Amino acid sequence: MTSAPRWFLALLLLALALPAAAVARTPPATPSPEAIDAAVRATIARYQLPGIAVGVVADGKVVYARGHGETVAGSGQPVTGATLFKIASNSKAMTAAVLARLVQQGKLDWDDPVVKHLPAFAMHDPWVTRNMTVRDLLVHNSGLPEGGGDLMLWPEPNLFTRDDIVRGLRHIPPAYGFRAGYAYDNLLYVVAGQVAAAAGGASYEELVRRELFAPLGLAGCRVGTFRLADAGSVAQPHARVDGRNVLTRADADLVPEIASAPAGGIRCTLDDMLAWMRNWLAPDASQLAWLGPVQRAEMWKARTPMPISALRKRWDDTHYYAYAYGFRVADADGEWTVSHTGTLGGMYSMMLLLPDRRSGFVFMINGEGGNARTVLGEVLLKLFTAPDASLGVDGYADDLARPVAPTAVASTRPALPDIATRVPVSAAQMHGWLGTWRDPWFGEVRICAAGDGVEWRASKSPRMHGRISLLAGRHFLHWDDEAVDEDAWLDFSGSGDARSLRMAKRNPEGDFSSDYEHLAFTRVGGCD
Repeated sequence: MTSAPRWFLALLLLALALPAAAVARTPPATPSPEAIDAAVRATIARYQLPGIAVGVVADGKVVYARGHGETVAGSGQPVTGATLFKIASNSKAMTAAVLARLVQQGKLDWDDPVVKHLPAFAMHDPWVTRNMTVRDLLVHNSGLPEGGGDLMLWPEPNLFTRDDIVRGLRHIPPAYGFRAGYAYDNLLYVVAGQVAAAAGGASYEELVRRELFAPLGLAGCRVGTFRLADAGSVAQPHARVDGRNVLTRADADLVPEIASAPAGGIRCTLDDMLAWMRNWLAPDASQLAWLGPVQRAEMWKARTPMPISALRKRWDDTHYYAYAYGFRVADADGEWTVSHTGTLGGMYSMMLLLPDRRSGFVFMINGEGGNARTVLGEVLLKLFTAPDASLGVDGYADDLARPVAPTAVASTRPALPDIATRVPVSAAQMHGWLGTWRDPWFGEVRICAAGDGVEWRASKSPRMHGRISLLAGRHFLHWDDEAVDEDAWLDFSGSGDARSLRMAKRNPEGDFSSDYEHLAFTRVGGCD
């Protein structure tokens, strides 16, 4: 047996000589219900939220669970722990967990090629098609552009099926090399749902109910079609208009099944989300039987490095940030965090876990809550990690509202033209561009006379229709439906059978899911 090196012995003796207080961890902070409630109420007041449901777990126990506000502004219907919210991209962890269950059952392997389960699957590059594995579907390193193809998912409901999405992927050119970087995408989570369905022998919706909702007791969660009247209290999304919360994108009486469910289409109550959290933070024997330590560890391994914003560095002193399977992992104030957020048309959510403390929080908002989510998430985090260093709701909100110095690119970008100055075009003015146009993955649109103007209308996305005008010397498309987020530029070129159409967001900084830049239309027919 060889002797230990001198440097090792010196470190060992130093550690033994240190007083216990020098090596012991600071006792974990346990936020009081009063402090949590004060933070929530201050956030509601600062951002005038219509409704929010908030839950906090400390050392495995629920210490705060409360709804505030209304399911619909002005309705008098209160948000409670049993109110159903869209959790948006927090659905991704649930999709990943269903796959982990199937791996545990031996029905698939993380390293299985996707084509083993979905022979019709193809990416733009045949080599990538052959080599993409199940795990690659979950970690945003495929080479797809950020939000690539999201117009097949939103606005919803639409007529795209999951099979359409599997077929459409091959037509979206990559933005970077396979496994060479990070760009958030949604379509591959839809593919992951299809892989689960193929391996599990049931639809994605049935698998989620069977493999996740039932064994974990998430009785209030919904996926797929359901009747609104049967769901009890349901939060509806709101927009902020002229200083008021206005109902937008309200549910129909029959909520339809949507293709986007594996990426962002699950709904849950606060009570369900707290049960979901505790399953990860303090699992009991039945929950460990549901998903054992091996697959739980797989779910939280850092897979794809993510960029660290200046704000995250300044507020949390973050040194690493990475995507795992449906979760983001990072350090904050020297502690390990596991989290995700959700954003979906007037609905915002956030779940953050501190696994070493068996603690965390979750909240869901039914209004324009992007900044509110950032601020409340930071204040609740600090109640655990650095209560004495917290800036409080107003401090973080003020910091977030400060103008950011423009980048070199942004400083040279011209101001966006005012859409109020647009001038409608007539069919005669657009004579050469009228007709039916087709993109390989988005399908057909008709640009045809409508009344005294010209209308753009998509065949598979019924909410995407609007009138064409001229703005700042370019063809401009303003949508009729509030569910379509970003107006678009239309750039026509060519002649005869070689006419083409490209599109771009009016605002280059707009929502990446308005993926106009990757559309490439050719004219395939007339308006008759």
